[in-house]
Amino acid sequence: MSTILAQVAKVAARYDDLTHQMADPAVAADFTRLNEIDRERQEIEELAQTYQRYRSVQRQLQESQLLLDDSDPGLRELAELEITVLEEDLAALDRQMKALLLPKDPRDEKNVIMEIRAGTGGEEAGLFAAELYRMYLRWAESHRYKVEELSRNDTGIGGIKEVVLAIKGKGAYSKLKYESGVHRVQRVPVTESAGRIHTSAATVAVLPEADEIDVQINENEIRIDIFRSSGPGGQSVNTTDSAVRLTHLPTGIVISCQDEKSQLQNKLKAMRILRARLFEIEEQKRMEAEGAARRSQIGSGDRSEKIRTYNFPQSRVTDHRINKTVYQLDAVMDGDLDEFIEELAAYDQAERLQAVGA
Repeated sequence: MSTILAQVAKVAARYDDLTHQMADPAVAADFTRLNEIDRERQEIEELAQTYQRYRSVQRQLQESQLLLDDSDPGLRELAELEITVLEEDLAALDRQMKALLLPKDPRDEKNVIMEIRAGTGGEEAGLFAAELYRMYLRWAESHRYKVEELSRNDTGIGGIKEVVLAIKGKGAYSKLKYESGVHRVQRVPVTESAGRIHTSAATVAVLPEADEIDVQINENEIRIDIFRSSGPGGQSVNTTDSAVRLTHLPTGIVISCQDEKSQLQNKLKAMRILRARLFEIEEQKRMEAEGAARRSQIGSGDRSEKIRTYNFPQSRVTDHRINKTVYQLDAVMDGDLDEFIEELAAYDQAERLQAVGA
């Protein structure tokens, strides 16, 4: 038995042991202990069940190979066909087990802080940033994720200079982490009288939302400035000093929030954004210290990396990291991102498997 199979066999044995423990009346009577066992059991359930399927297919394969010595030619032919199918199934289950053994990104289950900013392209970039914002809102809505706008700075013609939002739901970061980078749009702007195609861009940053336990912030290292909100807003937004600007002195990070009427609410929102930014910095340091990032280049979150192009004249969307192009731009802009997300995750997994020699 290979080292990997021996490792998985131990996990499967542990799963069986936990299952038997849950059936013990003494354990069932101890609610705290039962919860602990159930939590551990759920964490290894998929790997254990995959191993059981692997062993079952392996036994079927051995039985079919014995039939190759049968004197009946028809039976031997059937056995050969079955062996081909079973070998493919076995290889697929082997890949699945190896993938499940890969270290999980502990941030995957976290909520997301997403920042969308207009890049090069003037007013057209702002309009595109607003469309990306709508795209992610539609995607989140289709997955029943809750969206909370933390900060927003609009342009005068319906575009967005910058918007920061929180997306809350199970596994939000695991799905959206590949969206970080430069999104480029190619189209004729509404302000273009000559009908020429322009290229504009917006940047997206996806950060795992950090809890207070993840990042400790020293209040003495923060400068807080209070000012009067500007721009459109609700009643009293522009008439009271409720806007808050936080400056984190050690890093120079500046966060401004002015959307809420309450100074306290704006400060709390700004702290959430600051905590996510600091968490990202610490994670990058940790991964560099380990010598290699957990994720491949497609998951690096590099905000300067051009990741996707949206070509409106050709109704084409191209993801440059996996060389994938679809001609369904309207659907993508309406939040249909799952095909890209799934293929990026699969590519990332394959790269990680290759990196560990599996």
